[in-house]
Amino acid sequence: MKDKKLRTLIALPVVVLVGALLALAGSDGGALMGPIPVFTLAVAAAFLIQWIAFIPSFLNQTEKYYDLTGTLTYTAITLLVLFAVPEIHGRSLLLAFMVLAWTLRLGSFLFRRISRAGKDDRFDEIKPSFVRFLGVWTIQGLWVTFTAAAAWVAMTSNNPGALDGFALVGFIIWGVGFSLEIVADQQKARFNREPSNKGQFIATGLWSKSRHPNYFGEILLWVGVAIVALPALQGWQWVVVISPVFVALLLIKISGIPLLEKKADSKWGGQVDYEAYKENTPVLIPKILVGTRNSRMVPNRKRNMP
Repeated sequence: MKDKKLRTLIALPVVVLVGALLALAGSDGGALMGPIPVFTLAVAAAFLIQWIAFIPSFLNQTEKYYDLTGTLTYTAITLLVLFAVPEIHGRSLLLAFMVLAWTLRLGSFLFRRISRAGKDDRFDEIKPSFVRFLGVWTIQGLWVTFTAAAAWVAMTSNNPGALDGFALVGFIIWGVGFSLEIVADQQKARFNREPSNKGQFIATGLWSKSRHPNYFGEILLWVGVAIVALPALQGWQWVVVISPVFVALLLIKISGIPLLEKKADSKWGGQVDYEAYKENTPVLIPKILVGTRNSRMVPNRKRNMP
């Protein structure tokens, strides 16, 4: 436990430093609010909102408002950026819509889910520790900053450009990813509401094509946002094209898929149907078609991934 606290103490300033460097690079050639770049204000606000929300959350030992705070951060800062610039352009409006539609949908979904469940067991070990709990809120500030960076920088750019082919292609890709995420979440939520599915894993609908179709949609939609933003970027602002790469790495290698796969293995590892499902279903990128052989290998039972 002490080692985890120490690692968090070391990581906290690093996380803030990375956010500060991104703010510096993304503000190059961007709009100002007084003497301060708008994007720098956006990054500072992203962290500040998390730290303010952390205080009552720690005192009350609850993670109930963690995801909701993330949604509030995306919403408030996107609107701040949109109206803080001297002139609102079509690209800015499109990017604001894409970010707001995604965060309001996902935030309300996650809040309803934790309200029904009562808690998120990922926080059980972390909540009692001031340092570690502060760490996850601080990381959320960096998560918000990195994911929305391409949109916010393009919205504050002094060279937004007219809507073009990049905007069309990016919006289509975003729409596909957004739709995949919505459908996957709804299918899983509907599955979990069925009492007969308790303790089972889902392998139907989009979940028969991919073990994590919602994450695939998440990555895809941020790729779409970055494509829409591209023509507005200049100078050091190009650093923010790392945004979808950051999302992908975090979900694939760190906090998303690895944790859920480990949890699933601990529940159903060794079961014939689960092992067949795992062997024949891609981790992330969905199969366009699922063959008959694969359908036979995974018995038609109702299942639930964590």
